[in-house]
Amino acid sequence: MVGSAHLLTAVLAYLAGSIPFGLLLSRMAGLGDIRSIGSGNLGATNVLRTGRKGVAAATLLLDIAKGAVPVLIAHQFSLDLAIIAGLTAVIGHNFPLWLKFRGGKGVATSFGALVAVSWPLGIGCLGVWLAVAVVTRYSSLAAILAFASSPFIAWWLSGEQIAVLAALLAVLGIARHHENIRRLLTGRESKIGEKSVTEAE
Repeated sequence: MVGSAHLLTAVLAYLAGSIPFGLLLSRMAGLGDIRSIGSGNLGATNVLRTGRKGVAAATLLLDIAKGAVPVLIAHQFSLDLAIIAGLTAVIGHNFPLWLKFRGGKGVATSFGALVAVSWPLGIGCLGVWLAVAVVTRYSSLAAILAFASSPFIAWWLSGEQIAVLAALLAVLGIARHHENIRRLLTGRESKIGEKSVTEAE
């Protein structure tokens, strides 16, 4: 049964996740509206297209943090609340109220949520991402396969409840990569380091 604590957790985590750090930091750095640059995404990869590595790194860390911090706080009370916090923080990033529900793809924020709820799971997902990225040089493919493997890694390392969270985040994350999947299938997806607007967030 959903209680007031569950609802409050969901609302606060959504609001935290919906903070558009990529947009805010880019404007503060005098780079303008990041949505008019490159792919138009709010994440660190698109910020990196401006050539400002420091701003991109800050965006990445803050996007991870807005997934991790709500989970860490909620986990002090219960695992159920931590799972709700992780899911709604990513929903906030992907569909922020302030930007007409047009957000990012949730890779960094999902990683933050997963590593906060279970650090072995987070490390396992990062390992999959790194392995695929090194071999294929496709950031989007690395993210998709890390999402796809996360429920199985969670089931093995962290238990059924966390596997459910990982599965929900995987569905969200893979769905947000639908354009990247189409480009991968047609051979038009850009690789890491290539100057293109089609890289994954």
